[in-house]
Amino acid sequence: MRHLPLSPIRTGGKQTRTSDHRLEVDGLSFEVHRSDRRKTLQITVERTGALSIVAPLQAADQQLVEFVEEKLLWVHTKIEEKARLQQRAPIKEFVDGEGFLYLGKSYRLRLVENQLVDLSLRNGRFCLRKASVHRGREILVSWYTRRAQDWFERQVTEQANRMGVSVKEVNVQDLGYRWGSFGSGGRVSFHWKAILLPPRIAQYVVIHELAHGLYPDHSVNFWIKVEQHLPDWRWRKSWLAENGIQVEGL
Repeated sequence: MRHLPLSPIRTGGKQTRTSDHRLEVDGLSFEVHRSDRRKTLQITVERTGALSIVAPLQAADQQLVEFVEEKLLWVHTKIEEKARLQQRAPIKEFVDGEGFLYLGKSYRLRLVENQLVDLSLRNGRFCLRKASVHRGREILVSWYTRRAQDWFERQVTEQANRMGVSVKEVNVQDLGYRWGSFGSGGRVSFHWKAILLPPRIAQYVVIHELAHGLYPDHSVNFWIKVEQHLPDWRWRKSWLAENGIQVEGL
């Protein structure tokens, strides 16, 4: 995994530049997304350290610049936090005894000689056929994806009915540095890595994305909806921000 450089707080003086899709302020580059459904400005610091800002269609470039300048300390702090967290994620090796997460629990890997399938989970261990070690990551990702599809379909069906959200399709795939997304046409997607999280945290991801089916931004109404169905969402959100890096390294 590529590590992020630690970013010291800058004191200004950097050139500010804007374009239709990118904004540069104080040496930081933000990808700009505009939406006619957006009412407020929001900055996102991805797990990679990539920066983006979502803005209403009518927001002037100078308004974006001023908003970023007000948030510079917060942005640099988040970049440093994510850099330190990424440095704590060692790359997994497909050797006896290596631990792999599944729904929040760590299961040790055992290499076996004879097994009908490439990978199985039995007796509290992931069992991987030795002859398939060279495809270990591919096999494990496929296993996680299948389990995640079943798990998230069940969760979405249950929670969507409670929340009054119409969902047409549930997908599990590699979403890069997003846990999930709620797209047009009622399509909700989840990163396969979300199945590595503890169930209560994965459930927060589900509620969060379904709430976007009603409110596309992180408005007050959005968080009210989340709280209606998950009163302790703040704890779960904080846990995810601080510990989500545990699923990296694979």
